[in-house]
Amino acid sequence: MMDFDVVSLPDADHVTEGEEAPAFTRPLVTTDYWEDVALSDLLAEGPVLLVFTPMDGAFPTTYVYNELRDRGVADDVQVAGVSVSSPYEHATTIDDRGIQAFEGLFSDPQNGVAEAYGVEHDLDGMAGVSEARPAVFLVAEDRTVEYAWVSEEWPEFPEYDDVEAAIDEL
Repeated sequence: MMDFDVVSLPDADHVTEGEEAPAFTRPLVTTDYWEDVALSDLLAEGPVLLVFTPMDGAFPTTYVYNELRDRGVADDVQVAGVSVSSPYEHATTIDDRGIQAFEGLFSDPQNGVAEAYGVEHDLDGMAGVSEARPAVFLVAEDRTVEYAWVSEEWPEFPEYDDVEAAIDEL
């Protein structure tokens, strides 16, 4: 049994289903390189499952990426992670987690994308330091959010069957 407390998170004023997903451009890290990529660039190729996680190395990040990888979600939709981690950390995570099928991981060190989506989480006892709370947004080509899940507790994980059902409905 893991030794940690489940913590309720404050309410989040996040993007919801039917709303337009905020546009952004950040470094997108893949197994080979990274470069600035806009969300709209990915959407030009089809829907995107945006997966917000705490920094790389945190166990919720590992669990979420492992589950999505094991379910083969990237076979049905583009998957892109978003966190405060650096491109170097993302490159290691892609390799360690075996998530080469993902489109990549966006590096968002100032947490601005998480703020735009309403999923930022201030870290206790660390003034001015925040990261994304676990969240999943399925975004259609026209930037409409088709599915949204945002954690209310830490740690908490999406209902993966619901994520797959939303992908199937596209």
